[in-house]
Amino acid sequence: QLQLAESGGGLVQAGGSLRLSCAASGRTLSTYTIGWFRQTPGKEREFVAAMTWRGGNSVYADSVKGRFTVSRDIDKNTVYLDLSSLEPEDSAVYSCALTTNWTPVTVRIVRSYSFWGQGTQVTVSS
Repeated sequence: QLQLAESGGGLVQAGGSLRLSCAASGRTLSTYTIGWFRQTPGKEREFVAAMTWRGGNSVYADSVKGRFTVSRDIDKNTVYLDLSSLEPEDSAVYSCALTTNWTPVTVRIVRSYSFWGQGTQVTVSS
């Protein structure tokens, strides 16, 4: 059974960095696009970044472009989200998710994704 497990969240000061991991088990990710989303209480999930597993093509939300980087380790069946130059506004629960769709538009939409991890909390202090 496919499972996604995020890790790497924590408390960091503004300007700091974190690496989030999304480890998949039970199935290879070769046919998927992996998306990262974040959510704060009372708000809808917000697209952060996405990457195709096969080609490594990636897209980013404008709010994180140049600060966040998505990558993958094929051998470990794991996707990473490197967060740098963090701001208090980046505080949220970050989740990874899978979709078989890939267009620069659909990968930004929550309902495009059919499988979600449980999320990991990132808190950035000012």
